[in-house]
Amino acid sequence: AETPAAPPAKPAAPAAPAKADDEKAFYGVGLALAQNVEIFALTPAELETVVKGLRDGVAHKPKYPMDEKLNAAIQELARSRKAVADKKQADASPAYLAKMAAEKGAKKSPSGAIVISQKEGAGASPGAKDKVKVNYAGTLIDGKEFDSSYKRGQPVEFPLDQVVKCWTEALQMMKVGGKAKVVCPSDIAYGPNGRPPVIPGNAVLTFEIELLEIVK
Repeated sequence: AETPAAPPAKPAAPAAPAKADDEKAFYGVGLALAQNVEIFALTPAELETVVKGLRDGVAHKPKYPMDEKLNAAIQELARSRKAVADKKQADASPAYLAKMAAEKGAKKSPSGAIVISQKEGAGASPGAKDKVKVNYAGTLIDGKEFDSSYKRGQPVEFPLDQVVKCWTEALQMMKVGGKAKVVCPSDIAYGPNGRPPVIPGNAVLTFEIELLEIVK
């Protein structure tokens, strides 16, 4: 007897449309990739080439092999673009620091942090080894925000002797319940190396800080 023919395969179900949460996650992948290439300061045309490389890589059909020579070229491009970005920060710093130091009510810490009170607190001032709870947002000279506890919806706690010197000194000039603008020269923040990929070398940092509590 003939062997019966195999039943026809069940048609593949069409791919389900991405859910809203999935779309958000995929968008987040794009944001993460953007942070990783931020150091290159890409022009629109350069970004299109990067996107082409991403498409070709995902399809496993690269135009150029990812070999030692290409990797060296990427590293050299990163170094050269970082040098340009770092110089830009260094060139813009003196005028910005002078402007902020001239703001009404501006005070300086021993190492040069500029503290401009926006709301006077009524509580105690922390000591250099105290643990504090704060809300904050940080920006570069051009106004670009690089970090914010407000957006995370969660204040942060840390000992004052375990943060950059600018914060260690500036927070001691505030009182619980107060809010201030704190301007950090590069040499008492992250210095010439910065904190890639979000903070360039030589960057002056400006923070809006609310001192919520001295944590016992």
